Amino acid sequence: MTRLLHALATTCSLAALLVSLPAAPAFAQPAAAELDAVVTAAFVPDQPGGAVLVVKDGKVLFRKAIGMASMELGVPLQPDTIFRLGSITKQFTAAAIMMLVEEGKVSLTDPVEKYVPGYPTQGHVITVEHLLTHTSGIQSYTDIPGWFPGRIRADMAVLDLVDAFKKEPMQFAPGTRYAYNNSAYVLLGAIIEKAAGTTYEQFLTTRIFTPLGMTRTFYGSNEPIIRGRAQGYTRDDGVVKNSQFLSMTQPYAAGSLVSTLDDLARWDAALYTDRVVKAESLARMWTPYLLKDGSSTRYGYGFQVGDMRGQQAIEHGGGIPGFSTYALRLPQEHVYVVVLCNSDNPRVAPGYLARRLAAMAIGKPFPERTAITVESSVLARYVGTYSNDARDVRRTVTVEGSRIYLQRGGRPKVEIKAASATEFFLENSLTFVRFDVSADGKDATLLYYGDGSDTPERSRRISDTAPSAAPATTGPAGQRQP
Repeated sequence: MTRLLHALATTCSLAALLVSLPAAPAFAQPAAAELDAVVTAAFVPDQPGGAVLVVKDGKVLFRKAIGMASMELGVPLQPDTIFRLGSITKQFTAAAIMMLVEEGKVSLTDPVEKYVPGYPTQGHVITVEHLLTHTSGIQSYTDIPGWFPGRIRADMAVLDLVDAFKKEPMQFAPGTRYAYNNSAYVLLGAIIEKAAGTTYEQFLTTRIFTPLGMTRTFYGSNEPIIRGRAQGYTRDDGVVKNSQFLSMTQPYAAGSLVSTLDDLARWDAALYTDRVVKAESLARMWTPYLLKDGSSTRYGYGFQVGDMRGQQAIEHGGGIPGFSTYALRLPQEHVYVVVLCNSDNPRVAPGYLARRLAAMAIGKPFPERTAITVESSVLARYVGTYSNDARDVRRTVTVEGSRIYLQRGGRPKVEIKAASATEFFLENSLTFVRFDVSADGKDATLLYYGDGSDTPERSRRISDTAPSAAPATTGPAGQRQP
């Protein structure tokens, strides 16, 4: 009974906090049973699972947890369980930077060495904005060979972590390409500490968490006892295991926070006001950065900026040993969806689940696709290597008999199913691709609609042959997009 009263009180207080939001256009909301059916199918009660929240116009449409917080102790997940957020942390870091920008303590055009003296920019000008938008060109430390699984275990002070990657060669000139970068957000954390004169953890706690009533959101250090914190897991060939250890000093401003469904809803609600940053600052955070050639990165400051079912989508996922997460908002419809999983290899990808639920919440559910058979001679027209230079992405298409596969970089290849002669989809995923091939077969374009986006990522074929591919993935479809 105590737990029930606590849950009711939490839900009511959350609704009271959010109810002042202006209403979006009315439509028939999905029944809770429809949302529950989708969520229930994604998790197994006696396995690591997840907590899910769907909010519309300040009202909680759905709030539930399924699965185990501790497999060893037999403790189930609750809607108020605390999870590692992974890279959802980045939006808090970006907001902290914009708070300092508004106070005149930081400028987006400031060079990184203003706050990290002696940082070797290798002849380039690397600005705060470059760091925020993943366009700096510096080496992401988590991509340095050998960093996993060994070096990720070591406790490191902030500047020691910076020292570990700062001498790595630049990957490209700042502002010319987009490449997701954890080192950049480590540097942003150092900038916050220098400009604010306090630690990153203290700044977020005193300036964001406490004022917004986010009482169950913390810097996720391993040592403190945090009541209600879930254990993290992984799956290896279908076998559940404890996740690998990492020192939480390393994710830092790129991925160190822990939180709950309700606290993230409080965060989302506050962004509709000026309690965190002014509307002009938020608009800039939600505007895709343009590269020097004018192409869009589809990333602002700490948020991915895209579209879904005719709506602007502001979103970000997180992946960290033991946990996978996703937070998605549709500002026009005042919808917010959070999916927090205590497995880094869940049965269903959090982003896939979040997008399905958000589409249902606005009355525009994604269509179900049915696979058909396409002649091998047609599939052969699509074979080759495709490149999107602006986002530094290469994908290869291969055919084996009657099956066609898509692969990104060195990741495992993934089979895609034909919905038509030109459109193919990933099973248990919203991602689909279309091919546009010239009549003579010489020129081809791959249009990649990641996670059900309305706007495709375009890649041109640069070779009609494909390098040897890694084995087909055996993980959950949609967990790592090809």
